[in-house]
Amino acid sequence: MSSESRGEVNPLETSLRLQELVYGLEIRKVMTSEVITVSRQTSMREAQALMKQNAITGLPVTVAGSQKVVGMVSMNDVMNALEKGKMDDTVFLWMTREVQVLHDEMPLSFAIAAFNKYPFRRFPVVDKDNRLNGMLTFRNINLALIRELSQQLNKMEHLIEDSEEADIFDLVKVYSLQQHDFENGGKASTEIKKFLKRRKVPSGVIRRVAVACYELEINLVAHSLGGMLGFDINPERIRISANDLGPGIESLELAMTEGFSTASEWVRSMGFGAGMGLPNVKKISDEFEIHSEPGLGTMILSIIYLKKERGKEGDNDDN
Repeated sequence: MSSESRGEVNPLETSLRLQELVYGLEIRKVMTSEVITVSRQTSMREAQALMKQNAITGLPVTVAGSQKVVGMVSMNDVMNALEKGKMDDTVFLWMTREVQVLHDEMPLSFAIAAFNKYPFRRFPVVDKDNRLNGMLTFRNINLALIRELSQQLNKMEHLIEDSEEADIFDLVKVYSLQQHDFENGGKASTEIKKFLKRRKVPSGVIRRVAVACYELEINLVAHSLGGMLGFDINPERIRISANDLGPGIESLELAMTEGFSTASEWVRSMGFGAGMGLPNVKKISDEFEIHSEPGLGTMILSIIYLKKERGKEGDNDDN
């Protein structure tokens, strides 16, 4: 009997479940919402006092009344001003003006990619109107990891206690995919298809899930720097997600146009890159989301309901 049917805790599966959940979190659910800011006219001495008083090492510089971020002033900037006897200078003269911001609706995976790419220890978080809405540090991410881990441990404990009644449809799996690894591309979708067949999921649903998984799997291998494919099923729905490490999509409108492709000639020579993958996934999904940031990566989410009648023929045919 497998550990899945006995309800035993598999440490690797728990880790992957946590990873998938965290990658699905939005930045606004993790960030610090109450942010202390300074204006361009604030003196370096005042900025130093604010940092000391609040035990922080950096402050966003905003335009008064608009909350638009125009710079960041750090403790390192304060030390440089102190060394040169310029503590009465305005922060405008010392701040970093090229500020990398994150958007509050981005998945947390984008933030993790940003921390890996840039040397910054904190990122201002802005809303859809580019107004400051929070700050994100790696401490925020660590706390989110601890919170999610605690919740998952509690769920796994209940699963053990109720192993006799454990629902066979509760499962989360995450697959790691490497750039241009076409040899293994497609294995995850094949495994998921076999799993659904064993669970006697209607064949029409299986076909849609298999297509979505395969298209997203190949998209990760052919068009990204690598990433993760997530599969999450419960009695109500199936969720398939793809999170990559870049390079991101310049135009989502073009990317969702049938026939549009940025695939290289080499990828095309392998039989991929026809430009139908993402439009196909959207077409067969009950819910579909895509978020991308050039230079950081792309997150795609497809949800297919198990109990929703779509009026399609063949949903109960043998596959």
